Amino acid sequence: MGKKKRTLKHNKKIGLSPGSIVYTGNKETQKLFIESFDYNSETIQEKVHANIEDVFHYKTTETVTWINFNGLNHVDAIEKIGKEYHLHPLTLEDIVNTSHRPKIDEYNNYIFIVLNMLYYDNDEQFISEQVSFILGDTYVLSFQEAEGDVFNPLRERIRLAKGRVRTLGSDYLLYALIDAIVDNYYIIIETLSNKIEDLEDNLFNGFSQEEISQQIQNLKREVLKVRRAIFPLREIISKLEKNESAFIKDKTVHFFRDVYDHIIQISESIDIYREMIWGLMDMYMSTISNKMNEVMKVLTIISTIFIPLTFIAGIYGMNFDNIPELHYKYAYFVLWGIMIVLFISMLYYFKKKKWF
Repeated sequence: MGKKKRTLKHNKKIGLSPGSIVYTGNKETQKLFIESFDYNSETIQEKVHANIEDVFHYKTTETVTWINFNGLNHVDAIEKIGKEYHLHPLTLEDIVNTSHRPKIDEYNNYIFIVLNMLYYDNDEQFISEQVSFILGDTYVLSFQEAEGDVFNPLRERIRLAKGRVRTLGSDYLLYALIDAIVDNYYIIIETLSNKIEDLEDNLFNGFSQEEISQQIQNLKREVLKVRRAIFPLREIISKLEKNESAFIKDKTVHFFRDVYDHIIQISESIDIYREMIWGLMDMYMSTISNKMNEVMKVLTIISTIFIPLTFIAGIYGMNFDNIPELHYKYAYFVLWGIMIVLFISMLYYFKKKKWF
């Protein structure tokens, strides 16, 4: 089996000037999908747009608008939306850089936030996807690498006017989007907890060691991805909570404070699971060592039993004429009897000492 070839994402950006908009992901063939939710407390318009120019007019509407873009490989479309909404070139560069660390940047006309959205797909594969948000006066722009996200419950709340989302501004919409991502982290850590418990059971039940080793390594990678997503998020929410920006209203600060509490709780859980996984690795190594000790014990007992038998066979296997009992009629059977009695006596002794 050949060694897996790993690609270097940042090779595409080497030598380019800051602010160069270069897509660093792997979904080069992803179709551009644009959806919008334009609403107030009384009305809502949900649309899917074929052209990027169709969402330009939402910048000046008095209603709240959420515009969601899927397909970061469409750099030209992102450049157009950046020009229309007056986004900084460094912001556009960070949007299409799919391996960026979660961060928050504040500009005169918007707030830019990068988060990691984590979820399990239909095949139970762990997915980590970067999501970028632009918060303006009356709009929120979100950028995703591909279709599929954790925002469907929020979409339903907007459609059916459930909760506060239709009565508050774009800052609350941003909170609702971030809260949907953070809430899904709970599903992730609950799944991790179940996987850890299953691995513990498998270790005690003696399942395939090679398979368990691979599962532990996969769990370690998943926990590290969650940890990388969660720890920077504390700083982001802390800045939003302190209400240092004019884009965040005082009534929304309390909601961000609640998200911050959730993040602290998830961070503590991740630290616990990280220690548990290291404990699983130690348990796995101890299991391997114990099995090796059992094998060595059996081999040692077998060797110890055959040492005196080999000694007797070696003595009477020598080619000397004057060996006592050599010409005795029943010497062969007597020798076999002595060896069998010696074998049984040693087995009894080892059993009595509880060596096996």
